[in-house]
Parts: sequence; structure tokens; C-alpha cells
Amino acid sequence: MEITIKIDGRMVSVEVSTEVGEFWEQGKRDNRKLYRERQRYWDGRECDEYIIATEGRLPYCATPEELVCQWETLDEIMAVLAVCTDTQRERFLLHALYDLSYAEVAMLCGCSKQAVQLSIEAVRKKFLKFFKNYLDD
Repeated sequence: MEITIKIDGRMVSVEVSTEVGEFWEQGKRDNRKLYRERQRYWDGRECDEYIIATEGRLPYCATPEELVCQWETLDEIMAVLAVCTDTQRERFLLHALYDLSYAEVAMLCGCSKQAVQLSIEAVRKKFLKFFKNYLDD
């Protein structure tokens, strides 16, 4: 059986026995599985117990005060978005949440890049006006 390995940055083909080839393939499968497991745990999508067991530290937890501040901020953001038109809201959220460019948003919404830019700028002005009035009070 022939396998390809990397030696000093070069790919080299080596002839090995079937048994060694099977171990090689099993090792590659285990490596891929381990990589996916690490990715799931470190992305925070699975369980914090893994981090506690391997790192010996607790995951970050927001304090009650931080949670209240986050809820209040979310309420303020939702209040500003509520006064926007549906079109403005859709374009702004596609750009802000999904990090799409003006051209990508325009393609999704079936409009021009200029129209997307104007909509997003209108929402930004509403945010600035809202928070300026909020800070003045």
C-alpha cells in the first residue's frame, strides 16, 4: 500500500504494508475527530465542563448587574429599530449582524448599493439621535 507523507515541507510517497496503512488511516480519522471535538468545545457550543476539566477554571458568567445592563441596552436598540421602516431594519440587520457588504445586501434585497447605503445611514442617524437624547436626559 502506498501512503503520502510530508517530510520537510515536501510530499513524499512511501510504500508500506497493509497493516501500517490501516494504522495510518485510523490515525488520520482520529486526528480529524479530535480536531472537531476541540472546535466544538472551544467555540462554546457544547459544554463548559470540558473547559473546567482541561483548564481548571470556570467559564465566564455575567453578573446580575451586567445582565440587567445588557437587557436594557437590548431594549434601547429594539426601540430604535421599532421606529425604522421594515426595509431599513432589514438592510441594517443584514449588514450589522451578518457582516454583509452593501453590495451583498443589495443583491439579497434586489435593490441598488446606493439604496442600501442610504437605508443604513438613516438607521445610524436614528441611533445617534436616540442616544444623544438619552445621554442629554
